[in-house]
Amino acid sequence: MTAATIAFPHQLERHLTIRAPRALVFRYFTDSERWAKWWGPGSTIDARPGGKVYIRYPGDVEVAGEVIAIQPPEQIVFTYGFVSGTPVPPGASRVTIRLTARGPDTLLELTHEFAEAAARDEHVQGWRYQLSLFANVVADEVFADAEQAVNAWFTAWAEPNDSARAAMFKGIVTPEIQFRDRYSAIESVEDLVQQTGAAQRFMPGVRLERRGSIRHCQGMVLADWAMLRDGTERGRGTNVFVFAPSGLIEWVTGFWGT
Repeated sequence: MTAATIAFPHQLERHLTIRAPRALVFRYFTDSERWAKWWGPGSTIDARPGGKVYIRYPGDVEVAGEVIAIQPPEQIVFTYGFVSGTPVPPGASRVTIRLTARGPDTLLELTHEFAEAAARDEHVQGWRYQLSLFANVVADEVFADAEQAVNAWFTAWAEPNDSARAAMFKGIVTPEIQFRDRYSAIESVEDLVQQTGAAQRFMPGVRLERRGSIRHCQGMVLADWAMLRDGTERGRGTNVFVFAPSGLIEWVTGFWGT
C-alpha cells in the first residue's frame, strides 16, 4: 500500500479564515518562491502528482514528501516526513489542504493523518504556528500597498476640492466605507467625502499628518497621526484601518489622544 491509499488511524485537523482570494492563497502551494516565503529559504514544491515536496526548517531540519493529488484552486494532498530523525519518516503521514471561498475570504481546512497518535500530538502546536505564519505571509502580499493607502487617506483629508477628494477616496476605500471617531459615524464614501469637506470649510487649512511607521497584521493597520492647522499641532491620535481582501480600506476607527 502507498500513502495515497493507506488508511491512517490518527488525524490532526485545523482550520482558519484568511483575508485573501482563494486563487491567490492556492498559489502558495504551486509556486516554490511563495512556498519558501512560508516555510523558509530553500523550500520547494513541484505542484503535480508525483512532484517533490521539500521543506527546510530553521536549523537545517528537512522534511520531504510527494504530491499525491492537486485540484486548483481547491485542494492539494501530499505526503510528509522528516529526512532524518523523528517523529515521522518520509511517506509515513499525509497532509490534505482544502480551500473554500467564503465571500472575498478563504477558509483553509487542514487534515494531517498519522500512523501513530504520539506523532500526531507532536504536530498540534507545529501546525498552529505554521498556519499562523501562513496567514501572515499571504496577508503581507495582499496588503503590500497598505502604507500607500494609509498615506493617501491622510492626504485626502487636506484636499479642498470635492471632486478631487472624492476621486482620491474612491481609489483607496470600499463604497461602503465605515469611519468612526468622536465626531463621525460614516457608512459610505459619499458621506465620507461630505464629512471631510465640512472639516475643510469649518477648519480651513487643517490637515492630518501621519507620524511614525504603520503597524500591519493580517489586513489591520495602526497609524499614528497629528492634526495640524496653520503649521500648529492641534491634536493627535491613532487610526485603526481594516482592509478588505481587495486591498481597499473598508473600516477606519480614529482614537484621539489626550
